[in-house]
Amino acid sequence: MLSKRTKYGIKSLTFIARQEKGVKVQIATISESENISHKFLESILLTLRKAGFLGAKKGKGGGYYLLKEAKDIKMTEIIRTLEGPIAMLPCVSLNYYEKCDDCPDEEACSVHKLMIQVRDNTLKVLHNNTLADLV
Repeated sequence: MLSKRTKYGIKSLTFIARQEKGVKVQIATISESENISHKFLESILLTLRKAGFLGAKKGKGGGYYLLKEAKDIKMTEIIRTLEGPIAMLPCVSLNYYEKCDDCPDEEACSVHKLMIQVRDNTLKVLHNNTLADLV
């Protein structure tokens, strides 16, 4: 399941992507429109800014804006930034691999085999969709 943090992050990025190019969006506008706690949204947008998805301008006429075109932002990048691993188990994760303590042989593990299929299909969907596809 996606965390609220990730869900709200995607909703916020989509909201910003819908704006005309060059328009900066204030946190309060997103918060009100998407029904997200202002304080929680600040934290999410800061993470997205640090990850290079968003730029921010302070002062009058300030707000958040996309640093890249929406078509160039893959959903895999957003999910990994906000959620962490996409795989459901660490033993099948491509970027966050860890061996399971209770499994002596990954190759013989039926759960491992199933979760590789889940991971691969999830990655395919997320990799083939960009922020622009949600706008």
